[in-house]
Amino acid sequence: MKVLLINGSPNERRCTYTALAEAAQALEAEGIETEIAWIGRDPLRGCIGCGGCGKRGDSRCIFDDDVVNRLLEKAERADGYIVGSPVFYAGANGALLAVLDRMFYAGSSLMQFKPAAGIASARRAGTTPAIDQINKYFQINKMPVVSSTYWPMVHGQSVEQVRQDEEGLQTMRMLGKNMAWMLRCIEADREAGGEHPRMEKKIATNFIRPNA
Repeated sequence: MKVLLINGSPNERRCTYTALAEAAQALEAEGIETEIAWIGRDPLRGCIGCGGCGKRGDSRCIFDDDVVNRLLEKAERADGYIVGSPVFYAGANGALLAVLDRMFYAGSSLMQFKPAAGIASARRAGTTPAIDQINKYFQINKMPVVSSTYWPMVHGQSVEQVRQDEEGLQTMRMLGKNMAWMLRCIEADREAGGEHPRMEKKIATNFIRPNA
């Protein structure tokens, strides 16, 4: 089993990476393979809602000149996910959200029913909105959201400060352990012949109604 951890920071090995690495170490100790993938610093497009990915039917974005399709390749091979973001303006990093919009629009079927969690790193505040933003991608895609012993966040303005956040790092370790436990439960259910819940046909409505 393997967990893909996505580093949504423009800085490859700073605070967000430190938190993800702590969770990865706990997963590895439980016998789960891990990979930390970085979104990088190159320009990233947002989703333009063209629907081209659905027409192609290959679970890839039509734009193939950035990291998104490379991440989808990794996501297809993974059994679980942890997505980390720094906090700049009281929420998740905009570049990461652009990545997730396109990943889930094009490749949602690759990740359905696989456990996932969002984590955040901040100097002071904005972590809970960032985590909530990330987790919403999972919740709309039939993915179990893995919990920990507290909201999965770390605090500090540098790697050294994050390493002093003992509670935050403990939360990351417990997130890794809980993720490993959930993966084993899912694997045991699969071996016992269990199946995913059968989905009803999608009902799509809006709030506009004709006058009575």
